[in-house]
Amino acid sequence: MLIKSDYLVIGTGVAGLSLALKAARWGTVNVICKRLIDDTNTNLAQGGIAAVLGEDDQAEFHIRDTLESGVGLCHPETVKAVVESGPAMVRELVDMGVPFTASVEHPDRPELGREGGHSHRRVIHAKDMTGQALQKTLIEKARAEANIKIYEKFQALDILVGGENGRRTAEGAYVLDIEREKVLTFGAKVLVLATGGSGKVYLYTTNPDGASGDGLAMGFRAGARAANMEFIQFHPTCLFHPEARNFLISEAVRGEGARLVDKSGVPFMKNYHPLGDLAFRDIVARAIDAEMKKSGDECVFLDITHRRPDFIRDRFPNIYRTCLALGIDITQEPIPVVPAAHYQCGGLKVDLDGRTDIGALYAVGEVAATGLHGANRLASNSLLEALVMADRAAAASRELLAARPDPARLSAAPAWPSGRLGHAPREAVVIAHSWDEIRRFMWNYVGIVRSDYRLKMAADRLALVKAEIEEFFEKHEVDADLIEVRNIAQVADIIIRSARRRHESRGLNYNLDWPERDDRNFRQDTVLSGG
Repeated sequence: MLIKSDYLVIGTGVAGLSLALKAARWGTVNVICKRLIDDTNTNLAQGGIAAVLGEDDQAEFHIRDTLESGVGLCHPETVKAVVESGPAMVRELVDMGVPFTASVEHPDRPELGREGGHSHRRVIHAKDMTGQALQKTLIEKARAEANIKIYEKFQALDILVGGENGRRTAEGAYVLDIEREKVLTFGAKVLVLATGGSGKVYLYTTNPDGASGDGLAMGFRAGARAANMEFIQFHPTCLFHPEARNFLISEAVRGEGARLVDKSGVPFMKNYHPLGDLAFRDIVARAIDAEMKKSGDECVFLDITHRRPDFIRDRFPNIYRTCLALGIDITQEPIPVVPAAHYQCGGLKVDLDGRTDIGALYAVGEVAATGLHGANRLASNSLLEALVMADRAAAASRELLAARPDPARLSAAPAWPSGRLGHAPREAVVIAHSWDEIRRFMWNYVGIVRSDYRLKMAADRLALVKAEIEEFFEKHEVDADLIEVRNIAQVADIIIRSARRRHESRGLNYNLDWPERDDRNFRQDTVLSGG
């Protein structure tokens, strides 16, 4: 069965939905998501959107902070384009009705927060639930748009690639209808990957369960290049509690004066960086890791009890309520925290308009490597990048619509080979074991601190597991779990191979065998060819 449209957008976070809304002005758009429409990293984002909105702020300051955070690997032209477009993107959201928090002193202006690495207050937010407010508004607009059709519980499997004018070109995608257990073909003139990140490759992560790197894995298998995937950002402050899964304690808490302390209440960040608790994320995560290894403790603590209780409850209502439900009153006691995998700074290599190496295939949001983040993402630049790149990709892709043939011709494309060895038992235990094994050795060997030996151990183990998964994939009918474990194996392979190529420590890639930064040999992107 062929389902066709002008655009096929895979993913429903801020990047996917904002692009879909703009593309719907001139074409039909099918949007698919493998779970429910709001099960995204966007929906979990707490901090906000970094943009130059304050009277004392300037674009050059935001550019400088971003470049410094990226440790020499940011693409200056990308940084300039994204930062300068920020205020316009925020104005669009305000006009759309996103309920940003207003300043107490100036109710006609937004309240601006400050986070690690920022020299000025420039983070516009909706309390500590910015992503939720943004997601809700975008969903409402998308559901009301006649040219957009949303398919929930439809999981992309692989990209359908053809040839056009001597170039590999995306024609659509094979998609699993999860509830009906049937693979369908979606044809489109423009295919957009907006699938988010890959935090579930690691044992501990702030990401939702669906963050299995699907778009990166599919794009790479189809032949697109990947860049800088050794740079996985570990958020320094994930709540440490047996009943809490993936709950992030926003960097904005430190921006409002919270201090990282050990179990005795002694602050330690000044021992690691002059900026102390507002240092860049890679530095803070490594500092916490070092403190935990030195003391043998399972966590450190984030203490904001010196601020007024009413301020804490008003500024961080979601964090306050969640912690209180778990028996932690953050107005009276410090919050136990640990680092967890949070954001991939690399992804499918794209140009300034979101184009990949494959014709008609775009990537926007966390799945894409635009050159904005370099070796370490500056806090709250992710939602900004998603908005700006979705805007640019939507505009750039418009010219393709008239030039590309109707996807109806894909009716002659081969259907997904259902029924292949379909009598083989499912053996779900194989999938579960592979999933657990990958996530554990990625956490232990390819985490915050790495070494050549650990990377080799990870590569050797992954080679065996990946081969088993591919054999299993060839012999069995696909289901949602099999698709995801195949993708995390692919992404883990890309991360390990990228890390083994970089013989230095820079930003988020810290290697004990190469502890120094080497600008002479490694001030360049790590690029792997797909296919």
